[in-house]
Amino acid sequence: MWWDKVIFGMDSYQVVWWFLTYSILGWAVESLYMSFCNRKLTNRGFAKGPFCPIYGVGALTVYFLLRRYESNALLLFIYGSVLATTLEFLTALLMLRIFGDFWWDYKEKPFNYKGILCVESSIAWGFYTVFLFGFLQKMVVSFVKGIPLSFGKVAGSILILLFLGDFLHSFYEEKKDVLPEWKKMLTERFRG
Repeated sequence: MWWDKVIFGMDSYQVVWWFLTYSILGWAVESLYMSFCNRKLTNRGFAKGPFCPIYGVGALTVYFLLRRYESNALLLFIYGSVLATTLEFLTALLMLRIFGDFWWDYKEKPFNYKGILCVESSIAWGFYTVFLFGFLQKMVVSFVKGIPLSFGKVAGSILILLFLGDFLHSFYEEKKDVLPEWKKMLTERFRG
């Protein structure tokens, strides 16, 4: 079964649950923050469910690439700022390519780049990285260890399937108008 695989030297069960936990936590924090800023309930996820996979990807990328520096808060801050800002930039480029837009806007922030990046967020990513290594990762590891293995495998599989279904449905709803163009382009490309 796929739960028994190894990802970056760790068993996939732990890594998948870390991803799920960070994705849900990221959605909760960002949705709460934006609800406060907007003075109304705001879902910051792409899909309908409580899930922002960019936070899961971001947290795990930072963790796996920077864990050798976990005893040096200054390097974690610097590298975390650069790594997360790079990930934010690449995410914006991917979203621009797929959706023609990205879902945040830093144009009102000083020292921003095309509304995609800003110094304020880069500094925040550095602090988040230090927080991740100092506290959050330990909390997430403890939470995942507290989930009984057999229950965790079933619940994790269900959560992943729900997320994939929600994501695919939301993606379809977002792109259904251009799907005939994609079909035509792919048909022409593979026939010719």
